[in-house]
Amino acid sequence: MKFVESAKPYVLSLYRIVLGLLFASDGAAKLFGVLGVDAVRPGEWPGWYAGIIELVGGFLVIIGFFTRVAALICSGEMAFAYFTVHQPKALWPLQNEGELAAAYSWAFLMIAVMGPGAWALDTWLSRTRARGRVTPPSTA
Repeated sequence: MKFVESAKPYVLSLYRIVLGLLFASDGAAKLFGVLGVDAVRPGEWPGWYAGIIELVGGFLVIIGFFTRVAALICSGEMAFAYFTVHQPKALWPLQNEGELAAAYSWAFLMIAVMGPGAWALDTWLSRTRARGRVTPPSTA
């Protein structure tokens, strides 16, 4: 079990990177009409704004920069999408085609709570700042 515990920050990083890549791909598809999806018109509510959040938020989650804030915003966007688009159609996600929105919302909430993991810009910056605070021993 020690291996599992020691692997946790790295698996969390891989999870964050894959989730961010999937989310950023959704945003790119909405904004630029790539990956077989038609682009939404600029300024169109809510699709264009969702695309911006997905592309920028997904990219920030991928690189692990402002990870918790970006993940919380992405989680909120997906909760909003679920409750405004999917939930009015039917009660259960399987019936209202909201499984992906619900899964994204909970997945991003987990990242916001757990943090970015070992391989993240936030982690690197935190370690760099911590090293800068240590005062070198006096040579006098």
